[in-house]
Amino acid sequence: MKKDKLKPMLFSVMKTYDGKKFVTDVISGIIVAIIALPLSIALALASGVGPEEGIYTAIIAGFIISFLGGSRVQIAGPTAAFATIVAGIVAKNGMGGLALATVLAGILLMVMGLLRLGSLIKFIPYTITTGFTAGIAVTILVGQIKDFLGLKYPKGTVTIETMEKVEAIVKNIKTINYEALIVGAVCLVVLIIWPYISEKIPGSLIAVFVGIAMVKGLNMHVNTIGDLYKISNKLPSFKMPTMSIYAVKNVASDAVTIAILAAIESLLSCVVADGMINSHHRSNMELIAQGAGNIGSALFGGIPATGAIARTAANIKNGGRTPIAGMVHSIVLVLVLIILMPYAALIPMPTIAAILFMVAYNMCQWRTFVHLCKTAPVSDVIVLVVTFILTVVFDLVVAIEVGMIMACVLFMKRMSDESVVSGWKYYDPEEDPDGIDLKELPKHVRVYEISGPMFFGDADRLAEVHFKDFTEVIIFRMRGVPALDASAMHAMEGLFERCKEANIQMVFSHVNEQPMKTMERCGFVDKVGKENFKPHIDDAIAWASSIRKK
Repeated sequence: MKKDKLKPMLFSVMKTYDGKKFVTDVISGIIVAIIALPLSIALALASGVGPEEGIYTAIIAGFIISFLGGSRVQIAGPTAAFATIVAGIVAKNGMGGLALATVLAGILLMVMGLLRLGSLIKFIPYTITTGFTAGIAVTILVGQIKDFLGLKYPKGTVTIETMEKVEAIVKNIKTINYEALIVGAVCLVVLIIWPYISEKIPGSLIAVFVGIAMVKGLNMHVNTIGDLYKISNKLPSFKMPTMSIYAVKNVASDAVTIAILAAIESLLSCVVADGMINSHHRSNMELIAQGAGNIGSALFGGIPATGAIARTAANIKNGGRTPIAGMVHSIVLVLVLIILMPYAALIPMPTIAAILFMVAYNMCQWRTFVHLCKTAPVSDVIVLVVTFILTVVFDLVVAIEVGMIMACVLFMKRMSDESVVSGWKYYDPEEDPDGIDLKELPKHVRVYEISGPMFFGDADRLAEVHFKDFTEVIIFRMRGVPALDASAMHAMEGLFERCKEANIQMVFSHVNEQPMKTMERCGFVDKVGKENFKPHIDDAIAWASSIRKK
């Protein structure tokens, strides 16, 4: 099976599908739907939209991505990674702007898949993904403190950015509602303890029931979803976002952010799932499916979606092995939307906050973060910490841009440090009779060993090459040079002119394939002479020994 095969995994697995697999897929799909219900509502509210938008996303995007996806077990829907981004877009451009940005992101994802760019995601360093994931977790946690404590903000308070939320919390901490705090704390304890009691029923669902029972049974003065949002159990309807050149330009950067994050999150989820079921996903087909799923979600009132690692893992643990499970999960959520959605109005906001606290904790990877800080090279730790801080203080776009630039610059610095241009030392056999591994050179021959990739970051190292009055031939041993770029080639040509002025012949030994092609394309091989390129150092030394110019 080819990694880049543009064929939905569903079409492949159906060849061997049977009744037994169908039963396990249906059971798993129902369980995952139960897990997805409170999470979809909570993540929608964290994204600054209504609760039904979260369900719409899980239904539409979840079904399309399972149907077209390149993974056997991927479950898609709203995820925590998008919460702060979506909230910012909605606050700035409204639901229309979010829909347009999501459609454009979907188109970008499909283009990435068709161009077979799925493998390029691996070039985003692990330190960056860890840094911004931890940063997103912190922003989610900060964003839910208001509802967890039942705080009240004065009218006109702007709380879009994380630091604005922190400022508002500090200013209004005296408005704390202790009844809300009690409900939130009890639900949080339930979420922490419940997995030790049972793994069959999700703790988030139990926390919802406990929260409703406390508020209604004890007549507590705590905001519920129904107090703040209008609840609808209507099925999603088609709505085309308004398109214009100005509107597209206005949301273009948001669309790129959504597309990149969706690609990263979905393919990371696929990789995790592959390890759990010993399979291999089709990355490019998955990107196409993610694109189609996001377009569908936006056109039917949903928000951006991507592969959800936790829900995908739950699907696997409950026996789901084909995309049918993901499709069943979406169908079950349709029934939930129609029948049970009105009851979502009873869910207390501190309960939603507690659920999102646990989501933030589970996604923050603090153990991995600390481990990297202790064991990774200093340059990687800098990238990790800076990406984390920028995600919290500014936003994900700035964090990824700066993180990638820093990672690239530090990588080039590291590669440059590995590149060495060193000359062989002259030695006298009579003074060093034990130097049996050293090669004997004529006095007029000088040898330089070049190691590491030669690129613009270390092209100036060729300036370290020097020669004496009696030097007539310089051999460059290049077996350790895997690549040569235009800047290094320019420096090599400059060295050739220096040697030419000094009447010194250049000879090359063991030039690898890529550097050789570069030298041939720019005519350097013809300048030096093809006869001066030898496959082995011994051949080069023998040839240099026969050359006498002075």
